Amino acid sequence: MTTYLKAENLDEKTINKIAADIKIGKLFIFPTDTVYGIGANVFLENSCKKIYEIKKRPSYKPLSVLISDLSMLSELVDEINPVEQKLIASFWPGSLTIRFKKKDNSLPDIVSAGDEYVRVRLLKPSITSQIISASKVPIVAPSANLSGKPTGVNIKNILQEFNGKVDYIIDCGDIKTDEVSTIVAIEDEKAIIIREGKISKEEIARIVPIKDINTLSKDTKYM
Repeated sequence: MTTYLKAENLDEKTINKIAADIKIGKLFIFPTDTVYGIGANVFLENSCKKIYEIKKRPSYKPLSVLISDLSMLSELVDEINPVEQKLIASFWPGSLTIRFKKKDNSLPDIVSAGDEYVRVRLLKPSITSQIISASKVPIVAPSANLSGKPTGVNIKNILQEFNGKVDYIIDCGDIKTDEVSTIVAIEDEKAIIIREGKISKEEIARIVPIKDINTLSKDTKYM
């Protein structure tokens, strides 16, 4: 059974209840500063697996991770290189997802689709960041849509697709744009644009050099 909640009606007690449930493996749909996402405790393999199942998401596609403050990053990665530091200083919190080398044995393999990286974004202050902070765990956060279907911005569509499949749906109304976060990887001290979204290639190029990969769309190692 899904608990449906209006974002503007969430009080501290309700936020703490959702956070406690997330920590033990519950799933929730929530607004971000881009589109709606589906979240679960990043450290619980079964919960992450459920997200793949309800989204019908191919197993080779990794899950992005949301954090509510920089201290959470240390739970996921050991080192941050100078190029990553520049991107963090320029674009976090915000709509940039950065692919880091993950800490050994820090995450279930399903989160990274079996590779050695984790894709992380620091969320802007919001109801959702409050929930993540209260849960004290990073969350996986793919968009709230069935794989191959339009991105999760329309709350009516989200309810039709996921009511009864997740534990909470937090409604902040329709989101006006379907722009997703931009995803970057760092290689040879340059940024590779895996997916261009709210933050443009030109904005990133003003901060760090860009490495062009012409065959990127066919190269699953960056996904």
